[in-house]
Amino acid sequence: MSEPNFKQTHYRNKKILQAARDRPCQYCGRNDGTTVAAHSNAMSHGKGVGIKAHDCYIAFLCSHCHSDYDSHKMPQMGFDMAMERTWLLLLREGILR
Repeated sequence: MSEPNFKQTHYRNKKILQAARDRPCQYCGRNDGTTVAAHSNAMSHGKGVGIKAHDCYIAFLCSHCHSDYDSHKMPQMGFDMAMERTWLLLLREGILR
């Protein structure tokens, strides 16, 4: 009997990441041209040592909020809210299905 393969292939989607351009931050609402697709830092979303979470676990965050999240100044619940807002935006525009 063969060993199970637990190596996880991470979901990557450039279209989702590029959709962050020229968007308002989904946490604070700031629209200053610095918004990017910020990846979740949760291990349950595929985050690991030296690897980002799956590209579907992102939130459109401005540089200020992205920095706050990565330095643990933004609670995970705040990131989750911004991620859900991002999903809804992407669903409405047909980028996610």
